Amino acid sequence: MPEPTLLAALSPSERHRSVAQRFSMVVEATSDWQAATPVAGWVAQDIVRHLVEWFPAFLATGGVELPDGPTVDTDPTGAWQVQTEAVQALLDDKKAAASTFTHPHAGTHQLDEAIDRFYTADVFMHTWDLATATGTEPELDPDFCTVLVAGMEPIEALLRSSGQYGLRFQVADDAAAMTRLIGFIGRDPNWTRPH
Repeated sequence: MPEPTLLAALSPSERHRSVAQRFSMVVEATSDWQAATPVAGWVAQDIVRHLVEWFPAFLATGGVELPDGPTVDTDPTGAWQVQTEAVQALLDDKKAAASTFTHPHAGTHQLDEAIDRFYTADVFMHTWDLATATGTEPELDPDFCTVLVAGMEPIEALLRSSGQYGLRFQVADDAAAMTRLIGFIGRDPNWTRPH
């Protein structure tokens, strides 16, 4: 396992690199793509499907195209790899990263900030889902967990109304940062794989 990093202190490019590498490790360790997950109605394959379907469409709406990879149904690992490499290339290209990106619902942002805010954070959170589903230790940077919850709590009603988050799962006030984040996004932090 790579050493934990203080993700909150990294640039959008380096934060994506770290988060995506961690998710890639979980993808590569997955042997059962039909394994149940903590997301109701989703199997492991659906977590990758979600990430490689919504984000290219999000970018395309703002005029940024990602290359096509294999389908998730035929090669979930390959589909993820093509996307993560393409996103990293965008972030590593200083001119592209600093360009203006406008999305009809998300507003106008610098491209690297839009990727960081809407996508990298999503990959980070879904790492817990895939790791938990497939028996990999879901180690998430606790400081970044705290940063994400702090950013989402003021807009909780908006997030819930979007349909992207389930009801908040109540956890103890003194729960670990990762547990608080997982509970916030509507997962049972004690979910275990069915036998």
